[in-house]
Amino acid sequence: MEIKVMANILDKNDQIANHVHHRLSGQGIFVLNLMGSPGSGKTSLLEQTIAALKEEIHIAVIEGDLFTSKDAERIEGHGVPVIQINTGGGCHLDADMVQSVLDRLDLDKLDLIVIENVGNLVCPAEFNIGEDVKVTVLSITEGEDKPLKYPLIFKQASAVVLNKTDLLPYTSFNMQAAVEDITSLNPHVTLLPVSCRTGEGLTVWYDWLKEQVAAKKQLKAVNAACK
Repeated sequence: MEIKVMANILDKNDQIANHVHHRLSGQGIFVLNLMGSPGSGKTSLLEQTIAALKEEIHIAVIEGDLFTSKDAERIEGHGVPVIQINTGGGCHLDADMVQSVLDRLDLDKLDLIVIENVGNLVCPAEFNIGEDVKVTVLSITEGEDKPLKYPLIFKQASAVVLNKTDLLPYTSFNMQAAVEDITSLNPHVTLLPVSCRTGEGLTVWYDWLKEQVAAKKQLKAVNAACK
């Protein structure tokens, strides 16, 4: 019975997620679901990305958190639209939550929406929220064992950002083992080692993201030409 209930919940979520995706794709907006553990550096990565790209890409952020608005306040300081969703203790965002806030954004003026999911390596991976891609952030301080312990969030990711590489000399993190485990789960994943503190590797991340946004805009133009 529990399995049936869970299936029904996911089916309903997927229906709403498809609606969200269709709506935002019609606007040519690229949507990124940013996932990872608390403290992995999701918000820091987002701050660096906004600072580097906001003059050429119109960005909005949807922040998911259990109770506080601390991350949204950090993002707001960078001068981009940001909406806070508090789950009231829920361990993930779902498609209905995302759909409920879209009318608060001026979609005609956006190229990219980043949805920073609740910090968690399990639940967020199970729920499609209308995104184009999922990106998982894994920090060096978490240990290289996490991909095999929590495989779904790495299997579903289009890219994995390996953050805090500046701390490698001070930890026992085995980068080769982490890369091998992630690619064994997801052979087509893009791996992006970065340090949000020093800036190492961030240019490659920015270039990857700009390519995704440009491809979404091009797809919108092609679809419009075919109508």
